[in-house]
Amino acid sequence: MQESKPDTVSSGVHLKQVLGLPTGILLVAGIMIGSGVFKKIVPMSQMLHNESYILIAWIVGGIITMFGAFTYAGLATMTTQTGGVYEYLRLIYGNFIAFLFGWTIFTIVGSGAIAALSFVFAQSVNTLIPLPDPLYAFKDISIGHAVFPFADSGIKILAVFTIILLTWVNYRGVKKAGILNNIVTSAKILGILLLIISGLLYTGHPTITTAVKSPVSPPEGAALFSGLFGAMLSALWAYDGWANITFVTGEIKNPKRNVPLAIIGGVGIAMTLYVLLNYAYMKVLPVSQLALLGSNKIAAAEVAGILMGKTGSVIIAVLIMTCTFGALNGCIISYPRVYFRMAQENVFFKKAARIHPAFSTPHIALFYSAIWSIVLVCSGTFDQLTNLVIFASYAFFALATCGLIQMKIKGRIKSKVIGYPVIPFIIILFCIALVINTIITQTEASIIGLLLILSGVPLYVYFKKKYPTQTLPPTDGEA
Repeated sequence: MQESKPDTVSSGVHLKQVLGLPTGILLVAGIMIGSGVFKKIVPMSQMLHNESYILIAWIVGGIITMFGAFTYAGLATMTTQTGGVYEYLRLIYGNFIAFLFGWTIFTIVGSGAIAALSFVFAQSVNTLIPLPDPLYAFKDISIGHAVFPFADSGIKILAVFTIILLTWVNYRGVKKAGILNNIVTSAKILGILLLIISGLLYTGHPTITTAVKSPVSPPEGAALFSGLFGAMLSALWAYDGWANITFVTGEIKNPKRNVPLAIIGGVGIAMTLYVLLNYAYMKVLPVSQLALLGSNKIAAAEVAGILMGKTGSVIIAVLIMTCTFGALNGCIISYPRVYFRMAQENVFFKKAARIHPAFSTPHIALFYSAIWSIVLVCSGTFDQLTNLVIFASYAFFALATCGLIQMKIKGRIKSKVIGYPVIPFIIILFCIALVINTIITQTEASIIGLLLILSGVPLYVYFKKKYPTQTLPPTDGEA
C-alpha cells in the first residue's frame, strides 16, 4: 500500500482543517439537494402509476444511498488526506485506477455537474427575470452540427459569471465557502419544509386542467420490477453527490470521526426531505395527474401553484434557484480537491498541487476546474457527456466497496463498519446489476463513455514520464 503525503507543497503552506461537523453535514445535504427532487416525481409517476410504489422507490433509493454512506464512512477511517474516493482507490489499487476515476471526475462528471448546475441556476433566474440574449443572431452557428456555442447566450453568460463568482469565493478560503454553503443550504431546507407542510395540510380538491386520459393500472410482475428499477434510478439521480464531502477530507476537523458522521447525517436529512416532499406532491395532485405532466413541466411548480397560486410558482422558482446555487457552490468546493490530490501524486498538471500562501486553498486546481466547466457550459454538451458515464460512477463505487472488504480482511480498517459484510455485498450486487443493465439498454452510449474514460490513458503515461519522482512544486510565493 502506498503511503499518503501531507496536503502541503512546502513547509508552513498547507490545507487547513477549518470545517466543523455541522458544516460537513450541511455540505453533504447541500450538494445532494439540487433540482432533481422537484422534477423526478413526473417520470416516476409515468413508470409506476401508484403512490406506494413511488414512495418505495424513494425509500429504497435512500437506503441504497445510506448503505453507500456506511461504506464510505468505513473507508474514510483509512486516511485524513484530501481526495476522498480518489485517495481510497489509490491506497487500495494504486495510481492508475485512481487516475481513471479522477480523470472521469475532471473531464465529465465533476465539471459536467458544475456546468449543469450553473445552467439550471441561470434558467431559474430567467423564469423570474427574462435575460437578454445578446448573441441570438449567431444561435444557429454550430461545430459539427452538435455544438451550438451561441445558443441561449444570456443564460450561458449568467452561468459562466456564477461559476466565476463562486470560484472566487472558494479561492478566498474554504471557510468562507463553507459559511456560504451553510446559509444557502439552511435556506433551501426551510423552503422545502414550507412546501412539505403546505402539502400535508392541504385539504382541497384541485381542478384538473390537463386533458384527462383513461387511468393506467400499476405494472405487475416483471414490468413492476423494471418500473421500480427505473424509478429508483431517478431517485438515485436526486440523491447523487453525497460522497463529495470525502474530497474535502483534508479540510475537515477531526476527519476520521466527522467525515463519516457528515455523510450519514447529510444523507439522512436529504432522504427524510425527499420522501416527505414526494408524499406531499401526491397529496395535492393524484399520481394519474402527475403522470400526465409533460417532460418540460416541474411538478413542484404545479403543486405550489395549486397551494399558493402565482405566488407559489414564484416561490418554487426561487427555491430551485437557491438549491442549484447551493449545490453548485458545494461542487466547486469539493471537485477541485481531487485534481489537487492527483497533482500531488504526479498524475495531473503539476501546478494544480499548489496551495495559495495566504488563503490556503488549492487555487490553481480551482482555476482548472472553472475553465473546463465554462467550456462545457458554452458547448451545451454537459448533459450528453454526463449521461454517457452513468455506469462508470457505479463501477467505481463497486471497486471502492470491494476495496473496503479487502482492507477489512487485511486489518487496514480496524473500526466497526455498519452492516459489514452484508451491506457491502448488497452494494456490489446492486452496482453490478446497474452497470449490466445500463450497458445492455444504452450500449452505444456506454461504449462512448468508456472510450471517454480511457482517453486519459495517454495522458497518464505522459504524466508518469514527465514527473518520474515524487517532488512537489513550489508555492506561488516561491516560484
